[in-house]
Amino acid sequence: MSVTVANGTTTHNISIVIPVYDGSSTLTALLQEIAGQVTPQHSPLGNSFVVSEVLLVWDGGSQRSADVVRHLDSQYSWVRAIWLSRNYGQHAATLAGMSSTAGEWVVTMDEDGQHDPSYIGQLLDCALSNSTQLVYASPSNGRPHGLFRNASSASARWAFMKLVGDNNIDQFHSFRLMLGEVARGTAAYTGPGVYLDVALSWVVSSSAVTPIPMRNEGHEGSTYSFKKLLAHFGRLVISSGTRPLVYVSVIGFVFFMLGILISLWVLFQRLFADATPQGWTSSFVATLVIGGLILLSLGVIAQYLRTAVNMSLGKPLYVVVEDPLKHFPQISPHEK
Repeated sequence: MSVTVANGTTTHNISIVIPVYDGSSTLTALLQEIAGQVTPQHSPLGNSFVVSEVLLVWDGGSQRSADVVRHLDSQYSWVRAIWLSRNYGQHAATLAGMSSTAGEWVVTMDEDGQHDPSYIGQLLDCALSNSTQLVYASPSNGRPHGLFRNASSASARWAFMKLVGDNNIDQFHSFRLMLGEVARGTAAYTGPGVYLDVALSWVVSSSAVTPIPMRNEGHEGSTYSFKKLLAHFGRLVISSGTRPLVYVSVIGFVFFMLGILISLWVLFQRLFADATPQGWTSSFVATLVIGGLILLSLGVIAQYLRTAVNMSLGKPLYVVVEDPLKHFPQISPHEK
C-alpha cells in the first residue's frame, strides 16, 4: 500500500532509488542518514512521510561497490539490491530502479553523498503545495563540481536552449522527487538513447523546483570523462525532439541560395564585364566550408537514425540479473 492512514493522518510512502557505480566510500554513511527516515517523519510543512524502501542499483561498477551493496542489503530490511548485467549508465540504472519501486512517491539520489536525504520532506512539501508530479532540487549554493565541469555544464545548457528552445534544462537535476505512477510509467516506456529528464517532461504537465543546498562529493573527482559528458549532451539534444533537423534544413537552404547568388554573379562578370573570375584559393576554402557543413549535417541525421535503429531492433535499455556472485562464486569479495 502506497499511502497509510492512521488516526486521520495520511503518511506518504517514499521509495529512494540510488544508482551505484563507485560508491564504496560513500554509500554506508548515506544509508545511515536515510535510516533515520524509515519511521514516520514530518516535513517542514507538517506532511507525514516515511521512507519505505531504498533500491541500490548496481550499474556494473567496481567490485568494492558491489560488496558494499551486498552488505547494506543484508544489514537493512528496507534496502533492496538490483543488479544490472553490465554498465548501462546512470540514467538507465535510475530507470531500472524506478521500474521496481512500490512507493507513492519516488526520490532519486546520487551515490556520492552530495544530496542530503534530510531535505526529502522539503521536496514532498513542494510537490503537495504546487500539486505537481515532479520536483527538482535546485542547488542553492552552486553546483559542487570543479571549475571546468561547471563551465562545461553551463555551456551545454546554453547550447541546448539555443538548439532545442527548451528552458527547462535549468531545472534538470538528479536529486528529484516524482509521483510513483509517473516514475514507473516512464521507466516502462522509455527506450534506449533517451535522456531521463526529457522522458519525464513528456508525461508530466508541469514540474517545480525547490532550493536545496548541495554538499561536496564524497569521493575525489567525477567518473564522467569529457567524452562521456559530450555523449551525455548529445543524447540530451537528440532525445529532446527533431528541432536540430530543422537547422540542418535551414543550413542547406542558405547555402543553396548562396550558390545561386554566386553563380549569377559569375555569369554577370562573364557576360557584361568580360572578366573570368579567378582564384583557386577561394574555391578551395568554399569547398572545405560547404563540405564540412554537409558532413556535420549528415552527422546530426546519423545520430537520429542511430537512435531510431536501436529502438527498432529492440536494443534493451538495461537488463536486470541476479547477484553475479551467485553465478560466479570465484569472484573474490575483496577484488577491486
